[in-house]
Amino acid sequence: MSGNLATEERLAWLRSRLGDDGRVRIADAAQYLGVSEMTVRRDLQELEATGLARRVRGGAVALGPGLNAHHLPGRGKAKTRIASKILPLLPPVGGLGMDASNTVARIAAGLDSARDLTVITNGLETFQGLQDRPGITPLLTGGRLDHRTSSLVGPIAVRAATHVLLSVLLLSAATVDADLGPSEESIEESEVKRAMASVAEQVLLAVDSSKLGVRSIAVSVEWDQVTTLVTDLDPGDTRLDPYRERVAIL
Repeated sequence: MSGNLATEERLAWLRSRLGDDGRVRIADAAQYLGVSEMTVRRDLQELEATGLARRVRGGAVALGPGLNAHHLPGRGKAKTRIASKILPLLPPVGGLGMDASNTVARIAAGLDSARDLTVITNGLETFQGLQDRPGITPLLTGGRLDHRTSSLVGPIAVRAATHVLLSVLLLSAATVDADLGPSEESIEESEVKRAMASVAEQVLLAVDSSKLGVRSIAVSVEWDQVTTLVTDLDPGDTRLDPYRERVAIL
């Protein structure tokens, strides 16, 4: 990787790891990203300057509220359970949309049965993870990088999001209210998701249970656009009762 975009890709990956695991090791990051440990140290220094991380010996640990709500520490098992439910629902051919969330990036890593699948995403981590995967053609929307969500947003991203007709759109959300539906921390992020939903036959909403019953800033897709709500909970869990009249639950 090289140039400004490469730097943004590295920073997005590091933010994601810090948010999901609470810490990152320099040696592991350097190996995954294919860069020197000195480069990773400089990236972590930049994240420390913005208040997202504190450098420690051998790596860095996450700090404060600056990490976006997609990347809450300690939810790794929940995301793994969600992925196990969703992967059998994804098509091996056709068009698949994916947002920029950490939950969806984890699901993308399990796309092993694709044969002729075009995947469009506004997430740098998801796009990078799909490179050179057999049977998958990954597309990146383009647009402006939103550091709060590690996603590409803005008019270019919105326009590109409508150019691939989707069999399935896979979304997560910052929060999900039983009445108002999923919402995001960024109005621009919500706009990209609505654009993708407008050309999708099915919309799968994948969220861990910590996001239920909470509101954020910007309403995302409407309930009548969502085909299925997929969580880490058993479908019969009473915490899902407020959603049963709105959407199918898995």
